[in-house]
Amino acid sequence: MNLDTAIRQPFSNVQLELLKLFASNVPDDDLLEIKAVLTNYFFKKAKDGADKAWDERGLDENTLLNTHRRTPYKKEK
Repeated sequence: MNLDTAIRQPFSNVQLELLKLFASNVPDDDLLEIKAVLTNYFFKKAKDGADKAWDERGLDENTLLNTHRRTPYKKEK
């Protein structure tokens, strides 16, 4: 085996932690709460990333609402 070849594990570090957590049964109420926490976490990361991208480009709501980006169609003669 080539030393430069990395041995890849089938799971990410997050997946491994979740597998450890769920090794025992978790009550359904707790499972729903954990799902909500994860959903909120990834939503916030996505929103923060989008906000940063908009700020870097100088965009705001008015830009979005007042910008026409559709492809014009050729008029038939």
